[in-house]
Amino acid sequence: MSEIRRYLARIGARGGRKSRRTLDADTARTMVKVREARRAFRRFRTTCFWSYRPDLEITAADIPWVAEQLMKHGNRAAWHAGARLCR
Repeated sequence: MSEIRRYLARIGARGGRKSRRTLDADTARTMVKVREARRAFRRFRTTCFWSYRPDLEITAADIPWVAEQLMKHGNRAAWHAGARLCR
């Protein structure tokens, strides 16, 4: 077996066994909330966020604002998405 194939087999096996990224629980939760807020912004853009740029970058600091807009201007589905962001 060539040296390169052996190296690739070794790093490939390690990737499946253990994640190389170490995140604490709070950081992981924040990342998930940002992802959900971005998804909700895209999904309800025409209903709740029509006056904002479509390419607006949603960050962790914007999560309360996104939730507020969803719950204030949206329909029932938008309200539930905003409530999930508030948890």
